[in-house]
Amino acid sequence: MKTPLLYLCHRIPFPPNKGDKIRSFNILKYLSQEFDVYLGCFIDDPNDHQYQSELMPYCKEVKAISLNPTYSKVKGLTKALLSNLPITVPYYSNSDMQQWVNKTIDDNNISKCLIFSSSMAQFVEQPQFSDLQKVIDFVDMDSDKWLQYAQKKTGPMKWLYTRESRTLGGYEKSIAKAFDASVFVSDKEAGLFKQFINDDKCRVIGINNGIDSDFFDPNEECALEEDIPLHPKAIIFTGAMDYWANINAVEWFIEQCWPDILEHHSDSYFYIVGSNPPASLQKLNGHNNIIVTGRVEDMRPYLKNACLAVAPLQIARGIQNKILEAMSMGCQVVATSQAFEGLADSGKELVHIHNSANEFSRTIINLINQLPTAEQNRQWVINHYSWGQSLKLFGQYL
Repeated sequence: MKTPLLYLCHRIPFPPNKGDKIRSFNILKYLSQEFDVYLGCFIDDPNDHQYQSELMPYCKEVKAISLNPTYSKVKGLTKALLSNLPITVPYYSNSDMQQWVNKTIDDNNISKCLIFSSSMAQFVEQPQFSDLQKVIDFVDMDSDKWLQYAQKKTGPMKWLYTRESRTLGGYEKSIAKAFDASVFVSDKEAGLFKQFINDDKCRVIGINNGIDSDFFDPNEECALEEDIPLHPKAIIFTGAMDYWANINAVEWFIEQCWPDILEHHSDSYFYIVGSNPPASLQKLNGHNNIIVTGRVEDMRPYLKNACLAVAPLQIARGIQNKILEAMSMGCQVVATSQAFEGLADSGKELVHIHNSANEFSRTIINLINQLPTAEQNRQWVINHYSWGQSLKLFGQYL
């Protein structure tokens, strides 16, 4: 008989098609081998309701609650400004979820829980849960990410992001002190948090993301979208395009690097592959050899057939799955140091890392001329980023 476990996620962990879902789903798969998992999560994209049944093979019970992002933003901002809370806490506060958590713990004698993302810690903070064994996967140090956002803004948004960084940092500290262990997506991220909280009593560890190298295999059959042809000199950016750090990265690349690349390779094309691109990017589709695909069913054929992949992130925390996926597909990668920050140092010999726009574009220009292959990239990912190897650590702390 398996031990019951409460697992709370701020977003339904399926489909594993973006950074947080990739991690939360693979953790769920691992947990289901050892525990009877009671999953509580929110659904902030109506398209994701169809996937609740996909989670049942891994769970004893699933409680998925719809979340309206617009309403939650207003609620989060209003309640936060009347308190000293970060916006992300009231954004996810929900009485139905709290009632389900209370009842589920009581009815099933649950003594262990894993919380995915700081915003979900609020559901097990009550005094009656003081004996509950609690592990939190912060994934990234989000308070530092908000500080990076603030440094890119001016006026009211700069003030708001600075406040969110400060209040969320305080909340992260309080969670770390109350929980049995705090997990981050890499040893580097965990080290940054240790310096931040400066408390030796808090257990802080890094557990790497992994990659499904059997799925992200260039030898596997995968088909492009019928209405989106791929040009021979295709340069690819992949990622959720409603995420500001990705939007910022793409805008920087288009403004600072793309004109120079086009001047040398007029037959090259830049593909922005990811869901929910904003209007500012959609209007670029079809102009200056820029293709904005929107949501695609499968990223692999774009990476498989691309000349190279780019990760020009100016703001980043933790491990970038877009880099691991491209490398697993045997694709050359040009990235900023911010994008590569969470990955193992040995990979620096394989990824082309540049921060200046001139060096970034020059490297791409040269790589297009060489039309290189990158079989060693795939082998490096297999050697360093196996899900099975990484997730064993969760078992130790639960």
